[in-house]
Amino acid sequence: DEVHSIVVHTTRSALRLIEKTGPLRNVGDRDCCLQYMVVVALLYGTLTTEHYSDAVAMDPRIDMLRKRTQVLENPQYSAAYLDADRRSVTNAVQVHFADRTSTPKIELEYPLGHVRRRTEAFPQLERKLLASFSKAFPRQRAHQIFDALMDPQRFDAMPVGQFTEMLAVPSAPYLLPGANLA
Repeated sequence: DEVHSIVVHTTRSALRLIEKTGPLRNVGDRDCCLQYMVVVALLYGTLTTEHYSDAVAMDPRIDMLRKRTQVLENPQYSAAYLDADRRSVTNAVQVHFADRTSTPKIELEYPLGHVRRRTEAFPQLERKLLASFSKAFPRQRAHQIFDALMDPQRFDAMPVGQFTEMLAVPSAPYLLPGANLA
């Protein structure tokens, strides 16, 4: 109840593609809703794939704050987005509180991952890749796969079969009904 409104400034393209009101019934709806993304990032301090889950989406604060979120086009942002020399993806957000105070307007022209900041993104992408491997494989194998990918000469020299074996999940042997291994 302390938040009176959240104002997001963005491009015309973002308004057309990811500005959504009303119920968000599934992960796809949430992934295409700028208000959802902004509110979740403000509430949780980050936005990950887990934040699009039904469990997180049931947090009543999200819909309450989505209703208080206003998305506006900034014509300068739209022009910079369409400018082939810049291709900026500028967005800004400001939170206004019930006591009439506000956060500063935070503006970001080139988010992490934009071609102009690609080098900055590599360490974070590497952490995400290792975390993803660690969810699918035992720790040691996750690190083996990751290390192979991070060493271009080693990876280029590795036979395809060796790499795909690293990615394969061993399966239990299939036994025909009535088969006895003893």
